[in-house]
This record gives sequence, structure tokens and C-alpha cells, in this order.
Amino acid sequence: MKRTFVTKDQLVDIAGRYPTPFHLYDEAGIRANMEAVREAFSWNTGFREYFAVKANPNPALISILREYGCGCDCSSSTELMIARALNVPGPEIMFSSNDTPAADFRLARELDAIVNFDDISHIPFFERVAGPIPETVSCRFNPGGLFRLANDIMDNPGDSKYGMTEEQLFEAFRMLRERGAKTFGIHAFLASNTVTNDYYPALARILFELAVRLQRETGAHVGFVNLSGGVGIPYRPDEPANDIRAIGEGVRRAFEEILVPAGMGNVAIFTEMGRFMLGPYGCVVTRAIHEKRIYKDYIGVDACSADLMRPAMYGAYHHITVMGQADGPDKSQEAATRTYDVTGGLCENNDKFAIDRKLPEIEIGDLLIIHDTGAHGHSMGYNYNGRLRSAEVLLRTDGSTELIRRAETPADYFATLDVLPQGRALLEHVAIHETDETD
Repeated sequence: MKRTFVTKDQLVDIAGRYPTPFHLYDEAGIRANMEAVREAFSWNTGFREYFAVKANPNPALISILREYGCGCDCSSSTELMIARALNVPGPEIMFSSNDTPAADFRLARELDAIVNFDDISHIPFFERVAGPIPETVSCRFNPGGLFRLANDIMDNPGDSKYGMTEEQLFEAFRMLRERGAKTFGIHAFLASNTVTNDYYPALARILFELAVRLQRETGAHVGFVNLSGGVGIPYRPDEPANDIRAIGEGVRRAFEEILVPAGMGNVAIFTEMGRFMLGPYGCVVTRAIHEKRIYKDYIGVDACSADLMRPAMYGAYHHITVMGQADGPDKSQEAATRTYDVTGGLCENNDKFAIDRKLPEIEIGDLLIIHDTGAHGHSMGYNYNGRLRSAEVLLRTDGSTELIRRAETPADYFATLDVLPQGRALLEHVAIHETDETD
């Protein structure tokens, strides 16, 4: 059974202060999870988690992770700007991009970020547009084929646009060394959202063995191995969760068996998790506003896939808890007697958070929680149909709340049209409308 990190009374109070829909985050859960990650890899003195900023670029949340020594894994110049605004030192920024514009490489060089080269052709491109190769660099590896754990196919790296072949990787190390690089790292992402304690240890063995060969055959000093992301979360209530401590122990065993005998016991382990770091500690809070009964029973809520894209884009499952209303009874999942499609208001038939979902009876005005949206939730929002992205609220450890991103307004939506006379007229109309509403 999925548990909420907020009680119904708390949620009713919060929803009374912040109009639905909004994203709500659990500071206590984020901190406890970060402590577990740090403990799981405490055996490695150089360990650092480089939080995947793309998963949730809110500076307030990244600042919490920074308190525990997290760096930032960035994939664009805008994400690099977030790291700069948070005063993240260069060595604590990993720049992992692909098909990279020149301006992005220049900013990464300016910030002294660790550049994680996605392709061998990017090396001369970087020199041409950003200057000399940094002393610390990384390269992304793609082994091709299928990635398996036991007999299970986890993913298909051979169909992925990311990373270099093994032959290219060796050549890239030689090129970078000739151009002045002194400390090298390797990185690979072979499977997404794995719910198994075996993924990181299996990936570690592949990369550790590769690191030994790279150091021996190219003479390059391998200073770190980046296991990337891919450690997932249980979106469904019957799925077991990953045990990060067991995962860390599995990586430690591989480290002791492969790197230590090769005289590489000082190699640092890096990770760049996003989903595992924040996913379970965020939710969308939305309210039932319509019920439609035709060939199926639909509950319309005030959120839509502009607030949470994953169900519409991937067919992804997100659990839903019906919290109810202030004066109404608690609505237990065990009392699920109705079957609904839970929908948003976009003019797209895939704008559905749940299809044929068994839920308790929902009344108009009920508050609903859509679970596990702390990563790849708000960050994937968009403005189709002129929908405005919702606010983000942080539930502090003392039970107070903080608005960490306000909801968008029509003025935000029309702001980039200020180059047109019609756009300026729209902004003037919005300003008059907002003034009338506050009078």
C-alpha cells in the first residue's frame, strides 16, 4: 500500500492556502533518503552523488541535497546556470550532454565543470569552441547490444544515442591525454528505472574491468567511475523498493574484487541519480471538479498532463490516493468500489492519470494525491492548450510549508510575445484583468 507523507488534515490546510493543482515535496523524506545514500557508499572516500538536475531543477530542493555534499549533473547551459547560482564549485558539476551546442561547452569550461564527453567527435569541437581540454575529463561508454541481468533484458544500449563504442573510448582517452588531460573518468547509463539491487553492482563490474584496461593500455589515470542513474523507484504499491545499502554493498564487493587488486583502490565512485533521490518525495495535489458518465465513468481533476506528463507520454503508472474533504470521511483504498478514468482538461485523449483504476467513490471537491512525482514531474511540464504550470510547495520538517515556485500566470505565458504589437496588447489586457481581480 502506498503511504502519503501528509495527513488529510494537513493537506486540507495546505490546499486552503495554495490553489490546486500544485506539486508538494517532503523535506523529511528527502533528507532521510540522502542520509541512506551517503551511508551506503561511505566505504568509498571519494564518493559523490551528482544529482541529475533534469529530474527536478528547483534550487530549493537542490540546496537541501547540497547540505549532504551532493554535486549537480547538468545537461544544458540553463542547468549549468542553476549550479552557478547555487555557488556549486566546478569539480562538483558534471556536465553530461549530447549533441552539445557550442555555448553550452563554453559555459561548462568557464565554470570549470567536469565535461563528460558523449562522442569522440566532441573533443576537437570542444577545443575549437571552448578552448583547451580541461585537466579532469570523463567519457561516456555505450557497450551496444542488449543489457541483461541473469536472463532478463533490462534495456537496449545498442539502440541508444548516448556514448562511445569501446574502440572509440580507448581512442578518446589517448586523444585527451595528448591534449593535456590528467585525470579521467568513465560513465555509462545502461538501463532506466531499474527496481533491483543488482543493477549498480552489475554495471560497476563492467566499468571497473574497463577502467583497469583503459589505465593499463592508454596510460591514463582513471580517477573516478560514474555509475550514472538508473536506480528506480516502485511506482506500483505491490513493487518492492530498492535497498540502497544493499546496492552500495554490491558495488563495494565489485570494487574490492576488481579495482583493489589492480592497484586502483583510490578510484572515486560517482552516481547521478534523479528519480531515486526525489521521486517518492513529491506528489501532485489536485481536486476533483467534474464527473462524466458515458461509456465509462470519468473523474475530471484540475491538474492535467501539463503538470505530469509521464502517464500520457509513456503510459506510466502513478498511484492515486483519494484524500477526500475536510468534513468528509477518510477514503481508504481498501474501500475501492468504483472504476474510473482520472483525466485532465487538455484537448488530447491521452490526458489521463489513470485508466480503469479501482478507487474509492470520488465526490466533487475531493482532494487527490498523485504519488511519486518528485522527479520528472514539474520539470517535464509544458504549456500546450495554454495551460499554465502549477506551483511547487515544500513541506518542511517542522510541518510548515514554503512556496518554492509560484504558479505561472497569463503574463508569464504571453511574456515572450512582447516583440509583437498584439503581444504587448495581450500583456496590457492581462495587467488590467489582474488589477481588477485584486481590487
